Amino acid sequence: MTEISSETRFLHAVEMGLGAWQWGDRMVWQYGHGYGHAEVQKAFQASVNEGIRFVDTAEIYGSGRSERLLGEFIKNTEQPILVATKYFPFPWRFRKRTLTQALKASLERIGIEGVDLYQIHWHSVTMSTDLLMEGLAECVKSGMARTVGISNFGHNSMLAAYSALARHNIALASNQVHYSLLSRGAEKKGILARCKELGIRMIAYSPLEQGLLTGKYSASNPPPGTRGGHYAKLLSKIQPLIKLMTEIGQDHGGKSNAQVALNWTICKGTLPIPGAKDEKQAQQNAGALGWKLTEAEVAKLDEASDLVLE
Repeated sequence: MTEISSETRFLHAVEMGLGAWQWGDRMVWQYGHGYGHAEVQKAFQASVNEGIRFVDTAEIYGSGRSERLLGEFIKNTEQPILVATKYFPFPWRFRKRTLTQALKASLERIGIEGVDLYQIHWHSVTMSTDLLMEGLAECVKSGMARTVGISNFGHNSMLAAYSALARHNIALASNQVHYSLLSRGAEKKGILARCKELGIRMIAYSPLEQGLLTGKYSASNPPPGTRGGHYAKLLSKIQPLIKLMTEIGQDHGGKSNAQVALNWTICKGTLPIPGAKDEKQAQQNAGALGWKLTEAEVAKLDEASDLVLE
């Protein structure tokens, strides 16, 4: 295994973070319907109170609203917060200077001088990986980003990004991918193993599969909005997995399905960033910390997950 670089070591010390996609997003999460500013402020504060200090946002979440909310919340807390945000490679962005420009705009919205982690949100159709990494290198050299990472990059493109940054003597800090008991492509395709080998932190987004792994949804009670149609197939197959998670949770003193699902991602060596719309969800998420599934339980969950996904 490659030794973890001193610049990125802090990221490996973070066990779990908070994802801020739901803050301000109306399309997928219906921000403003049933929850809004007051609720997400309480979610942030509850997370901080539970010891969670790493928040992941992006310039496109709520068209910048998520970053602005995070900035406002940071101002009102005395705790130091690790901030991660993301650059979205719109097709009209085809020069590397768009990365430093976008980061400047993100920093203005958040109201800070630099982020702890700046990530490329997706592949670009107009810029090569080399050019994107040159842009990220400039963000580090300018002092606006402490470390840099990627998101939604496959195995080969991750290695290309790692090599391109190495030419600038900069470590690839992270690869943020969709990973949960119901989405294990990153594990099956060797991305997780390669991340461990190279000292890259794999950040797991949607670790609760947008609420499916909480057990509150079923085929007869699908999640609202676009999620209902998207998950229709899985909803008819997940009950045996949910039942096993409930049993395992009981064996650990009444841990919830969500807490078992999050603990599983931690046991796999990833940094999960579950979202939280309100104080209750934030406290639920935090209950995944401070205990560990046994190896046998992880293996059982793997097996049940494989049956759902086959």
